Amino acid sequence: MRRILAALALMIWTGLLTPSNAQPSHCRLALLLALDVSSSVDVEEYILQRDGLAAALGDPLIRSAILDGDGHVAIAIYEWSGRRQSAMVSNWVALTDDAAIDGVIQTLLSAPRSHTRFPTAMGYALGYGATLLSRGPSCDRQVIDLSGDGENNDGFPPRLAYKNFPFSNVTVNGLAVLGGSDDVLDYFHREVRYGFGAFVETSEGYQGYKEAMTRKLFRELNDRILSANPVEAPRPG
Repeated sequence: MRRILAALALMIWTGLLTPSNAQPSHCRLALLLALDVSSSVDVEEYILQRDGLAAALGDPLIRSAILDGDGHVAIAIYEWSGRRQSAMVSNWVALTDDAAIDGVIQTLLSAPRSHTRFPTAMGYALGYGATLLSRGPSCDRQVIDLSGDGENNDGFPPRLAYKNFPFSNVTVNGLAVLGGSDDVLDYFHREVRYGFGAFVETSEGYQGYKEAMTRKLFRELNDRILSANPVEAPRPG
């Protein structure tokens, strides 16, 4: 019995046998999805946003992009609205198989909406996301995927978040939901988009959210940055 235990220990040590609860060794992408639950998002729009993300994650093309790459993808999801109203929906999960993806989808669909009546504190939301990334898995790339239908109207703006939180190796891509604020797309390009290869995807209202998120995830998962314009980090001062 002792010899068997010693042999198992040696196999684990040398990598020939991995404990079932061990995390994969190489993470190619840490993807943090931030969903807008500010007061501008009504009940129907919230459901379209939540279900649209779930459907995008379950899309066969997206599943393939997640599972077929060199290394695994780690994902986490949070909702954001006011200054202190960011809330976790799903903590970091290594998406190493279909079951892991299905688990995240189920967690997303079963979670209650965290808040309904708070303003749009986008800078606070980004600071919260940067903190989650800094405490998350070590991956080749770090991306925050921020959805929203308006501009920051509470607390400090995104540019101060980028200046004061750990964003040195982080890319922030935006999903601007059109139909609310007239300036939302320009605002996302000007204030939200950040880091090398950052881009902004658009959704025609929340009715187009599923298709927009699917396009966005496909681009992020395949690291399609050649056509994107790099965005320089703000300089101190």
